[in-house]
Order: sequence, then structure tokens, then C-alpha cells
Amino acid sequence: MEPRFLLMADVAEQLNVSTSQVYHMVRSGELPAIKIGGRGQWRIERSKLEEYIERKYAETAEWVRSNPLVERDEDEPA
Repeated sequence: MEPRFLLMADVAEQLNVSTSQVYHMVRSGELPAIKIGGRGQWRIERSKLEEYIERKYAETAEWVRSNPLVERDEDEPA
């Protein structure tokens, strides 16, 4: 059984980003997390990470629809 909560380092590895980027996503409210323990260590619930990923897929799909790829004329310089 997989753990319910993930460390920031686990999330960083799964998203292939740095731990500081995950910290910024948490502190900005973009990625929900909780602080636990006397030292206030951050934990991200696996389901919240999956929701975040799905939200990013939806945002990216909307961006792609709003910004279609435009073919260049062969005569135009690159």
C-alpha cells in the first residue's frame, strides 16, 4: 500500500522539479499541503498531487487550444 502523504522530495521527484519549486507551489497555495510535527514539516497528500496534475493537464490543454500552432510559409526565413 502506498503512503497517503508524500514528502516534498517525493513530490519533486515525481514532477521532475526541484524541492524548492515544490516549496514555492505549496507556499503560493498552488499545491495544497499540511504542516505536521513540532518542526512543521510539509506533507502533500497523494490525492491532492493527483488533482494538481489533472488541473495542470486541463490548463495546458486550454492554453494549447488558445494558442494554435501556426505553420510558417516555406518562403519565410527561420
